[in-house]
Amino acid sequence: MSLRIAVASRDGRTIAGHIGKCASWIIFEAEAEAGGEVRELERMTLTKHFVFHHYKGEIAHPLEACSVVIGTSAGNSFVEKMQQRGFEVILTAEADPLSAVTDYLHQSLSPPRPRPIGEIICKIRDAFSG
Repeated sequence: MSLRIAVASRDGRTIAGHIGKCASWIIFEAEAEAGGEVRELERMTLTKHFVFHHYKGEIAHPLEACSVVIGTSAGNSFVEKMQQRGFEVILTAEADPLSAVTDYLHQSLSPPRPRPIGEIICKIRDAFSG
């Protein structure tokens, strides 16, 4: 059995933050068994309608075949909404997409960097948009 993992990446080389607003994603497929192969399946650029910050859920999302999304930062509201949609949200300080997927599978992924100002901004934005 395989697992699909979407990694937010605006430039195709590094992992993006603010993943709720990220349009560019790298999709990986990993074999579920330990030590299984990880391979890049595709790169996807979402239209504004499908960027998670704008997505309303009225039609199927292009990333719905993925069960995990990885980025460097996201607000609590985004994480909760994604969990309700069936996604596991993983945040990390790792910059390399393939390394992040491999480390996630080996349960050795570095935790995200603290972002106290960013968290406050997200909470204020959520309070006014919610």
